Amino acid sequence: MTPCDLKKNTLTVSVSSAFAREWLESRYLSLLNNSTKKIAGDKIAIKIITLSPDLPDDVFFPEIKLEDDDSENKKSSSTSNGPFFNLKYTFDTFVVGSGNRFACTAALAISENPGKTYNPLFIYGGVGLGKTHLLHAIGQYTKQLFPDLTIKYVSAENFLNDFINALRYKNIIAFKNNYRNNDILLVDDIQFLEEKEASQEEFFHTFNTLHDTNRQIVLSSDRPPKSIATLEDRLRSRFEWG
Repeated sequence: MTPCDLKKNTLTVSVSSAFAREWLESRYLSLLNNSTKKIAGDKIAIKIITLSPDLPDDVFFPEIKLEDDDSENKKSSSTSNGPFFNLKYTFDTFVVGSGNRFACTAALAISENPGKTYNPLFIYGGVGLGKTHLLHAIGQYTKQLFPDLTIKYVSAENFLNDFINALRYKNIIAFKNNYRNNDILLVDDIQFLEEKEASQEEFFHTFNTLHDTNRQIVLSSDRPPKSIATLEDRLRSRFEWG
């Protein structure tokens, strides 16, 4: 990471690849911003840019240790091999209103007939409208009806972290198998992939692998696909199928 410029309280630093940029942004950007504030005595935002869009074959992400008083950042972001669902988030406890009635109906249809209707399903809306609730409800109800199906629930942030770790430890095949060998993939807060070029590329291929084999994809977002800035057009068009 190399400092490039400092203008109007913005420190621009460069890294060698999009993968390195995403790794730093997802794990340490807030910590770096806090550190510069302590050192400079003023709030300085850090902007990370990429010098080269290509990733070398021998890419290595070193371990970086920064002190962090925020316990939330110390929690593991990895996902388990099996689905984890909040038992309180079921269709029985979902409050149906005029703004989410169709989403609930589509979610029920998916659970009863995965991969056949509303594939993909893209659920979007503001905070507190039940998007995460519906994803958990789909996973639990589908598992009750079809116990042999493999279901993967994950946040987009965890998808990104898993991808970065796979690159770092040269375990990309296991990563792909973990996401592509499922009958149903549920991804929460897909807007988190905004500006994450390399992760969008990987998710594009994951999406295609699942969709081309009639496996169910459900995505949630706080905004419609057209409003997710810097989302690749080919990925945006697929999200709009739902």
